[in-house]
Parts: sequence; C-alpha cells; structure tokens
Amino acid sequence: MVGEIRLDTFEARKAKQHPVFTQWGEIKPGEQVFVDFLEYAGTSLKEIATANTYESLNARCEAASSHITAQLLEYWTQNPNIEFEVRVTKAEAGDPAPFNEGIIARARVKNNLHKLSLPFSERSAGFVWFFSFLVKFAQVQKTAGNLILLLDEPGLTLHGKAQGDLLRYFDEKLAPRHQVIYTTHSPFMVPADNLPAVRIVEDRIFQPRPGQWTSEGTKVRDDTLATDRDTLFPLQGALGYEITQTLFVGKHTLLIEGPGDILFLESLSSALVRRGKTGLNRRWTMCPAGGIDKIQPFVALFSGQKLDIATLSDYAKPDKKKFESLRQNKVLESERLLNFATILGLQEADIEDIFSPALYAEVINEAFDLPAANRATAQLLLDADQNTTRLVKKAEAFFAVLPPGAPEFNHFAPAGWLFFNPGVLDQKTPEVNETLDRAEKVIAALNKLL
Repeated sequence: MVGEIRLDTFEARKAKQHPVFTQWGEIKPGEQVFVDFLEYAGTSLKEIATANTYESLNARCEAASSHITAQLLEYWTQNPNIEFEVRVTKAEAGDPAPFNEGIIARARVKNNLHKLSLPFSERSAGFVWFFSFLVKFAQVQKTAGNLILLLDEPGLTLHGKAQGDLLRYFDEKLAPRHQVIYTTHSPFMVPADNLPAVRIVEDRIFQPRPGQWTSEGTKVRDDTLATDRDTLFPLQGALGYEITQTLFVGKHTLLIEGPGDILFLESLSSALVRRGKTGLNRRWTMCPAGGIDKIQPFVALFSGQKLDIATLSDYAKPDKKKFESLRQNKVLESERLLNFATILGLQEADIEDIFSPALYAEVINEAFDLPAANRATAQLLLDADQNTTRLVKKAEAFFAVLPPGAPEFNHFAPAGWLFFNPGVLDQKTPEVNETLDRAEKVIAALNKLL
C-alpha cells in the first residue's frame, strides 16, 4: 500500500483502467490498496473527496483513523502504542510530483509513546506488508465469494511474533470463510497447535547407481518421518519453540534452584497437609531455573506467555548485588523475588535451612547410608564449618573430612531420600515440629502471591 494518493485525479485515472487486466493502466496496485484501506476504515474516497466543510472532512478523517487503529491493534501485538492518522490536505508546491498539485490524502502512523508520526510508507517493510495484507483480504471477503487463497511465503519480512499474529489472523478471519494454503520456510509460520494440517514439500531425488541422480519431481507429503532433515527444519524449529514455551511451566510458575528443591518442597508440603495444615497451593508449577543468575534469561524467554512468575532462591552474601540488580531492572516485582533468608529471618539461607540440624543429620545419614562410625549428628554438622551458618555448607564440610571411600555429598540425594520416606516427617519430635514450622512460613509466603 502506498502512503498517499492524489484525490482530484484518481477517478479520471481509474476510468482509463482495463476492466479485467487492471495492471494495464495508470493506477498502481498500491494505490488501489489505499482505496481499500479507506473502505476498511469505514469511509470511501468519494465521501472524503466530496466533504464540503472542514468539520465534515475532519470528522470523516478522525472516524477513519479511530476505526483503522482498532482494526490493526487487534492483530498487531508488537506495539500497542501506535495509531493511524488519515489526513487530507492541499498539495504543497515543494512536494514531488504528482503530490505538488491538487488534494492529497495521506496515511500516517503515530507512536504515542514517542509522540512522533511517520508516513505509512516509511514504516518497516514488515509493518507495511502486514497492514496491506489485512486491508486487502478484508476487502476480498466483502467482494468475493468462496475462494481458495494461495499465498507464497507470506510474512517474510515480519518479526517472529508478528508471524504469530498473522497465523492468528489466518485462523480467525480467513479460515472460517476460505481455504487457505500457503508455503513457508519459517518455523514461526508453522501452526504448532495444528500439525495435522502441515504438509512437507520437497524435491525428491534418488541415486539408482553411483554418480547418477534422478529426480522424482516435487512431492507434497504428510509422512514427515520419511522426509530429509533439511526439509523438516521449519517443523523442528516450530516444535522446539513450542516446547520451550510450555515445558515445566504453568500459568503460575515458581522458579526454584534445582530439582532437589522440588522434592523437598513437595515432601514438606505433604507433611503439613497430613497434619491438617495448609500445603503449597497446587496452582504453582515448580520449575528448576538453576539459580539466581538464570532468573533474568528465564523470565525473558517466557515473557510472551503472560505467566504469573515468582522466584524462591537460596541467598548468600555475594548474592546481594544480584538481587538488587534484578529489582532495579524490574525483571519481576520486588515482592515476587523471594529467598529463604528473608522468609526465615536469617542472613544467609538455603532450602536445607528449613530443617533442624538434628533432622537434617538424620536425613543425610540415611540418604548416603553412612556407617555408624561416620554418621552425622546435629553438633558435628554445626561444628564442621564455623565460618558459615548455612546448613548445606556445613554438610559439605562434614563430608569433606570423612575417611577415604566415603560417599561424596550432593544436594539431590537427601531430597530424593526424604521424598520416598515421608514417614520421617510424621514424627512428633521437636526437630520435626521445628522443621515444619519453618516450612509453613515458606509455603505461606508463596501462597500469598497467588
């Protein structure tokens, strides 16, 4: 679509067009799309050209601007801060011909965030194509009957997100009335939620004998497993992107350090429920993010999914600047950046600090099957490293001085053992009660965010 058109000569030029072969004449295809654009906006070239007062002309232009903006933003989600402006003015002598004479209608796009407008034709190639496509096919639906729409690589100049918008337009506006067939090499144009509709197109060749290649011609296939890898690439890309957007995440996603944290929280939550108390709300989907350093890229990766995300991480003194950076960058709201130290009222803390030292000693003894001579006690753990208050660091120090041949400490084994031996948390001992009291604080802080 062009961004401007001369009104006073358009009808005369259009009269010279061939009735069938419209390319034989003076009206360019982009100009016809501009006329379609005005009709899409709820007005027409004739109505604008015949407006005989400023107010009537201004009303037409403002109504068209408002209508077309609403239509566009329904399917253009990349930037909601834009709006269309339709302007009709007398030509300026300094403008290039033929826009230096007569009456000129112009389409402009205004960015309300930057308070700046540009001619439609100076917007990005992707934006111009997307909008022109919407206008043209909206008019096709009004004037044509049952059509099969054949599109060759639509949306090549579009950002991946805009290609997703285009797919949504196909599905909601075109598919209910027309059969739509299109080719693409872009993984973002492959409908991951409707893979049975996808066909693979490839030039089939085979080698009947060494050094001789024979072509079977171009084949359209639905048996994707029998297709070469290069041809399958867009489909693989679409599936890979879809998996990254859904794996381990839900509407309410809780980012935690690792898989051991999932098992610990599940075990503690279940123990609280068995005591008639409130466990972790089942709306939370726990996802291991790998630590505070991974939070920002993770949130960025899933930002398009409009998820409700919170984090629960370990906290050591070196992490202070990292948390401050996350808050300053507004990766998440501050109240959604939780850590064990803040909840438990400690200077430093990991998930293991929910446990009383005596109970954690019992868990690691069983998890690593330590012999009697090497078994941990609460006091041995506390004395193992006097330079830290973190229980897991004390456990690492305890294992570091065990005799040769003793198992190496890892974070996951205690969590796995406790998950499969839940009865330990059903004991009515002071150590278990102390542990579950702390667990209740952590779980209450998480549930409060929902």
